[in-house]
Amino acid sequence: MKKRVLALMMSLTLAVGLLAGCGSGSDDGTTAAPDTTASAETDGGSEDATEPAAEGEFKGTIKLGGLAPMTGTYAEYGKGFEIAFNKAIEEINAAGGANGYKLEIEIVDTQGDTVTSSTLCTDFAEDEEVMAILGDFTSGACKADAEIVDRYGVTLLSPTASADDYASMSPYCFGIMGRQDVEAPFLAKYILGKYLPEEMGVDVQKVGVIRVDSDWGLSCYNNFMKQAENEAYEVVVETYATGEKDFSTLITKMQSEDPDVLVVMDQGDAVFQIFNQADAVGWEIPHVALGPGTSEQVAAQLTDNNNLIVTSPFFFDPSDPDLAAWAEWFEGEAGFAPTIHPACAYDCVYLIAEAIEAIGDGEVTRDAIRDALAELPAYEGLSGTIEFTEDGDIRRNYMICGVKDGQWTVLEGFEYGAEGV
Repeated sequence: MKKRVLALMMSLTLAVGLLAGCGSGSDDGTTAAPDTTASAETDGGSEDATEPAAEGEFKGTIKLGGLAPMTGTYAEYGKGFEIAFNKAIEEINAAGGANGYKLEIEIVDTQGDTVTSSTLCTDFAEDEEVMAILGDFTSGACKADAEIVDRYGVTLLSPTASADDYASMSPYCFGIMGRQDVEAPFLAKYILGKYLPEEMGVDVQKVGVIRVDSDWGLSCYNNFMKQAENEAYEVVVETYATGEKDFSTLITKMQSEDPDVLVVMDQGDAVFQIFNQADAVGWEIPHVALGPGTSEQVAAQLTDNNNLIVTSPFFFDPSDPDLAAWAEWFEGEAGFAPTIHPACAYDCVYLIAEAIEAIGDGEVTRDAIRDALAELPAYEGLSGTIEFTEDGDIRRNYMICGVKDGQWTVLEGFEYGAEGV
């Protein structure tokens, strides 16, 4: 399946515009209604682009809802969601749709806020034309939305929620990022326990953790601590609220503890702000982050971007022509290089399409999509192999990444691929 998806993606022009707006679905919300509207609008095109299926050739339209933080602290990731969602839908429709149905998505800005996310999730859930919801970005938002989708009986498929208790909250909750009960212990064992001492000569005994005070941040920290105790690290921790920008007091307190390494658990602007403010006071210490992945925006705004090590379940390997082409296309659209986050958003649309295909001649309902998604066999997506557990999430392997000469790279010599630690 991965080869078919990537071949289709390569056949489309890299300059194709984003799919616009949303359309109508069924009157009663249980099946997709016949679609007789004009063909999907785009902002651009190419003579070499795959021609979309004629509108009359579709069986009907299936509407999806998209939750993404388009503004605020996590806007980089929300923009990535938007671009990737629309790209996948454009490709699927150009190839004749999902089992003959045209896909449409309405993407709304949750601002990285759990209350806003829940309000917008409720709007989608109450709209019987919406057959499934993609998003949100943070685990906290997804957990807040879990009760809503459970009550209304509509799938919530998150590209990026990684709290280990999210997907199990409802049979309608799914996630494909991987889980913090694997990634956080990986950081403790392999970055702190192997890479730093073996490659940088840092004997880690005491760890300083500065983390965001959120459900995701707490999940990261609790799972990190399970392995940290096994490694016999002494850990000191400070927390801060989402959106905070002045970390001087936290840094002063943490510096007085004299840890061997500073670990930040967050995504977005706070990561580079904390490390830059530590650099500004002359605190020379290894910088490790759990959460941002290989974010170009984070790395580009660091005072010393060669002093940053992160965990990641995926890397856009420049030696892989398919991944390199997708990354080049994405950067042209977004203005920044992709992390795993938009890759997972792209895969989520294809997973919904696969579920609709699996329904076959059956009625396309919310429950039918949920059931088919739960039963999908292993899927080879852009971000790797995706196979849902009984809980509705997946388990990924992790690697160590860092910035060398201004470019993200996998730090070689550490083949830790086994699940868990």
